[in-house]
Amino acid sequence: MRFEPYHVLEKGAAGKLPEEMVLFTHLSREAEGSASHQDMLVPFAFEEMLCRDVGAGKVPPVLHLWSHPGGVALGLRDSKLPRAAEAMKELERQGIRTAVRHSGGAAVPLDAGIVNVSLLLPKSPGKLDFHDDFRLLASLITEAVAVSHPEAAALIRAEEVTGSYCPGDFDLSISGRKFCGIAQRRQSSAYFVHAFVVVSGPGIARGELIRRFYEDASAGDASLDYPRVRPETIAALGELGGPDSAAEFTAAIRQAVARRGTLLKPADLLQLETGYSLQYSDPRVLEAAQVLRERYAR
Repeated sequence: MRFEPYHVLEKGAAGKLPEEMVLFTHLSREAEGSASHQDMLVPFAFEEMLCRDVGAGKVPPVLHLWSHPGGVALGLRDSKLPRAAEAMKELERQGIRTAVRHSGGAAVPLDAGIVNVSLLLPKSPGKLDFHDDFRLLASLITEAVAVSHPEAAALIRAEEVTGSYCPGDFDLSISGRKFCGIAQRRQSSAYFVHAFVVVSGPGIARGELIRRFYEDASAGDASLDYPRVRPETIAALGELGGPDSAAEFTAAIRQAVARRGTLLKPADLLQLETGYSLQYSDPRVLEAAQVLRERYAR
């Protein structure tokens, strides 16, 4: 079943946010120089551990905002292309970190101008339609854009953008140029819905980076199944009339959550109240990152 494209603001969200959420932030400038922050798999391992704790009731539902100073996160299928290992080594030689992630999707770039937005939520009994969760996050991101740039928000559509990297039914675009993709991962008692949002910097350059990776990883074999990236299909929100800095966008996300009536509690306040703490440097997170590295290594 394919998802019907729609204007996000017109359709609205299919679902509600919890009454209370905890905010964790790991934006590049907050941990610059930290070894754990530089590791491509640590943010994914952090969310894996945090999601388990949400499912176990140790922590309320979570909003996680994060970025990475520079890298390419591959999907599992990408890592199986015939020259993927060589293509990844070439990126590393250029100072671009690489890793294979465990959530769905294909290769995406990560840098300080891309804000990752994750909702970590407990599973509801009998809940099956993941489209509702995609719509919820798509609507939240659109509402955040509307905080400062309502004209741009009114133009956002949710539909697959042919030629984009990591294409999917819930690509968010303006005038046919993608600035956001959404993926999901489920555990036994909780799940997270994750979006990468290209906020600032040149979208075409990011598209060209991923196009070259696929060209190298496929060894030019046109019979292989991988995204045929056209760099001109990618743009940053700042290029599309929307917010043009990570700080502005993350502030707008927090405001959009508050406008929905959700109390957003900082993680350090939760620690003071309950003693719960989870950091990128936590041994559980680092061990989980190593497990992901071994499990999904090519």
